[in-house]
Amino acid sequence: MKATSGLFDLQVNGFAGVDFNDENINADRLDIALEAMLRTGVTSCLPTLITAPFPQLMRRFQALDRAVAQSQLGALMIPGYHLEGPFLNPAEGYAGCHPPEAMVPPDIQLLDDIEKQLTRPVLLVTCAPEQDEGFAFIRTLKQRGKRVAVGHSCIDYSQVEAAADAGVTLCTHLGNGIPQVLPKLDNTLQAQLSCDQLQASFIADGVHIPPFALKNLLRAKTPARSILVTDAMSAAACAHPGVHTFAGIEVECSPEGIVRLPGAANLAGSSLTLDQAIRNLVAWKLSSFEEAVEMASTHPHNFMKEALLQHRQTLHESEVIWDEQYQVIQCRIGQHLTRHYH
Repeated sequence: MKATSGLFDLQVNGFAGVDFNDENINADRLDIALEAMLRTGVTSCLPTLITAPFPQLMRRFQALDRAVAQSQLGALMIPGYHLEGPFLNPAEGYAGCHPPEAMVPPDIQLLDDIEKQLTRPVLLVTCAPEQDEGFAFIRTLKQRGKRVAVGHSCIDYSQVEAAADAGVTLCTHLGNGIPQVLPKLDNTLQAQLSCDQLQASFIADGVHIPPFALKNLLRAKTPARSILVTDAMSAAACAHPGVHTFAGIEVECSPEGIVRLPGAANLAGSSLTLDQAIRNLVAWKLSSFEEAVEMASTHPHNFMKEALLQHRQTLHESEVIWDEQYQVIQCRIGQHLTRHYH
């Protein structure tokens, strides 16, 4: 058996049949999702809300925040939120499953209007920096102690270093949220890989990035600057594939766990769990178990440390016990909750 700290998922849209983007989410439903996440070794997470028209986005945040405040596990596991959109690039190939018609230029007032209604802060914002004139939005977020990520963006090499200087520190699900066809070398993927100021998150499910490509991306970015995320939606940890709801749209989860818009090639989140991402890296011989755990625990903890301090949020002490096959058999968070799994 091996003992590690709890895992920290910086990008999770839903879990165990529960959609965090659902305007009708409540505390009981949230606890179902968080309990299921504990079974996978995740003891902290940033529920992630995606692009929507502002009134709808506000309702979703308010519903989620009420659920967190009233739930049993929310206070222990959720220090804040990740806003992925609506400040993204609406061009085809970059929008992904986000509705491009709801995307808007970066607007700090919009974020202020959301946050003043919440009991917990937005700690991480994913945006397309090329949409932010003079990087004023990014600079303001940095001044307020928030983490800023580039995602669903066509930012090029001439801009990426300046964006990093302004306050961008992470590439959201690097390798995804970009068109299938790009210029051979002068493209946003190469630009983001080349910027050593940027850490990167990766969805290690073998679908969003084939293992051979993930091997190259990890070599370029280096494991020390890499973070594992799930980008999971409600199909994660569900026993049955089929139709699920994600942010008001129906998506299909195949028997292989691939989540797509019906009839489309676009991926729509994942059904990945973070413990499986760790096992995948080991099975694909891309890292040791210890290195993979660091990418799912130590690195996201360290990445969010400054933002947590600025917003007076504390992560509770945690421990995960793993068996010889790297399956979670026990997960503890704080002094009051101990979960045993087999």
